[in-house]
Amino acid sequence: MKVTNGEKEQLSNAIDRMNEGLDVFIQLYNESENDEPLIQFEDETAELIRQARDSYGQEQLNEKLNTIIKQILSISLSKEEPDE
Repeated sequence: MKVTNGEKEQLSNAIDRMNEGLDVFIQLYNESENDEPLIQFEDETAELIRQARDSYGQEQLNEKLNTIIKQILSISLSKEEPDE
């Protein structure tokens, strides 16, 4: 394939940009982690969460669930601590 000096430079620049893009993909891949859910919801619970999200919105639902879970866990963890 015959190319002019200008075309050769354009191809070289395109290859450089592709290599830079590939480097970014490799970096993202290397920094990625498995997304493992903290809890597995039953189907019925998941459906109720979806309904609540539709009613209240994601942000308000997140706040409510985080508050409830913190309260439940703090109570149950404090009951497990030995008396001093």
